Amino acid sequence: MSKKKKAKNPKVFSAGTALATIAAGMAAKTALTAAWRASTGKNPPANPADPDVELWEAVAWAVASGTVMALARMFAARKSAEYYARSTGHLPPELQKDGQDASKASAPAH
Repeated sequence: MSKKKKAKNPKVFSAGTALATIAAGMAAKTALTAAWRASTGKNPPANPADPDVELWEAVAWAVASGTVMALARMFAARKSAEYYARSTGHLPPELQKDGQDASKASAPAH
């Protein structure tokens, strides 16, 4: 008798990915704020669109925070998809391509 891996509910995957993304975003913001304070000696701009914020500071914060937050969300979503693939033997439905299998999904990128 062979053991089949039980298919997980894609809604559970979506909820787990959302939670992982939120947690990663919070951790990334905390780390980014600390790095900003350490490198500039002041708090990051609360509102970069405020004309009282120097342009270089607004641009630097927008680039840094946008990049770090996007990377944190992407890494959290990838880890969540890898976990789903290991648990079920296939990628979540929204990530599946024709003919793609789980062994290719968890292979390290080069």
